[in-house]
Amino acid sequence: MKRIKVKYKKLGKFKAWGMANYDDNTIEVDSNLKAKKKMEIIIHECLHCLFKDMEEEDVIKNSVILTNTLWHEHFRSIEPEQKIPLQDGTK
Repeated sequence: MKRIKVKYKKLGKFKAWGMANYDDNTIEVDSNLKAKKKMEIIIHECLHCLFKDMEEEDVIKNSVILTNTLWHEHFRSIEPEQKIPLQDGTK
């Protein structure tokens, strides 16, 4: 798996901020989310795809830790992407 595909849609009728589809490694994120909460939910749903057996309590705890760490380091979606390869050599 190279990445988890993120789709944005209104999820209010599901009473959810995000949902993970394990079969095709895609996540759906509520299109109304912004900033830090959006980051948290993307991380949360990605953890579900990566660690299918992880308990919900642990997914929540780890997604909050990762979100707070990245936010503290000023990661935001408004910065232009640098073309530096990831640790596995992919861009």
